[in-house]
Amino acid sequence: MREDMPMDEEILKALRMVAPGTMIYDALEMILRARTGALIVVGDTQQVLDLVNGGFKIDAEMHPSSLYELAKMDGAIILSSDGRRILYANTHLTPDPMIPSQESGTRHRTAERVAKQTGQLVISISQRRNVISLYQGNSRYTLRDINVILAKANQALSTLEKYKTVFQQSLTNLTALEFEELATLSDVASCIQRAQMVNRIRREIERYIAELGSEGRLVRMQLVELVSDIEEEGLLVVKDYCRPKDGETAEDIWESFGEWSSEDLLDLSLIARRLGYAAHMNNLDTPVTPRAYRVLAKVPRLPLPVIENLVQRFANLPAIVQASLEDLDSVEGIGEVRARAIKEGLRRLREQVLLDRQL
Repeated sequence: MREDMPMDEEILKALRMVAPGTMIYDALEMILRARTGALIVVGDTQQVLDLVNGGFKIDAEMHPSSLYELAKMDGAIILSSDGRRILYANTHLTPDPMIPSQESGTRHRTAERVAKQTGQLVISISQRRNVISLYQGNSRYTLRDINVILAKANQALSTLEKYKTVFQQSLTNLTALEFEELATLSDVASCIQRAQMVNRIRREIERYIAELGSEGRLVRMQLVELVSDIEEEGLLVVKDYCRPKDGETAEDIWESFGEWSSEDLLDLSLIARRLGYAAHMNNLDTPVTPRAYRVLAKVPRLPLPVIENLVQRFANLPAIVQASLEDLDSVEGIGEVRARAIKEGLRRLREQVLLDRQL
């Protein structure tokens, strides 16, 4: 799995199931220390049960010590889908041998084939290498030492903080240029690029948090504080400037950027093309005008339906800024008081961003 691509949601769910603070984690730690190895299937679907041959039907509540003791036998262990009950032990699994596998060991090869055939979580613990591997569908993930993950998470948080600062500076510059009617496609593409970079670091930290389990509380708190509004800001930039195809929304375009490789995301001309503009590099200097969703969202106590009405009526930010109180008052959902609040809010925001850009 490439580091710059989003992790499969099923693997994230699996990581949370075996993370510190869970009973399965405690059992896996005991098996690792004893160097006995194990093959554990977490799932009791009919597809899984059809692969079970022999062994013992137990159907008992799962406790770490019980799972550890049963792992001393050579066969596989079948747990319920929620991991709370041990259903079978010392069973022989017979997945389709025609399913391709890149693994060399018998246990890992069986684990990979069972996961691909059933779609359920399969945990394989190597007796010799003392490594825990998770298989879910076509995905594979190797668990790492908690201290290593914690160090990586803290390093990622530091990187995220720096990237967020750069992104906020880029947004401030874009807002100032929007009020001056000097924004270009390059400024817009740069903001989207930086928002996506921040978003990718966030996803990486979320993966670390899933794997850290109860050990990741402080990391989670720091992450929430750092990225509370990043995704919304990035989406609003897209909403302000995109030229969507029929049936496409700004949300679709924003989410599509998340599927790109890091190399593609570094190319501003590709971002401009995805927004609906022509593909050549010279086009990045083209002046563009925002619809004003992002700027209006910064005006205090201005509901989204009112913002939509303003954009529908005036089409862009310069027209809204230049509109008189009477023009604003005539928009549905805006009375005289709110019209004055909008004018004052935009004036203050303009002064603030121009000041911040000079600092």
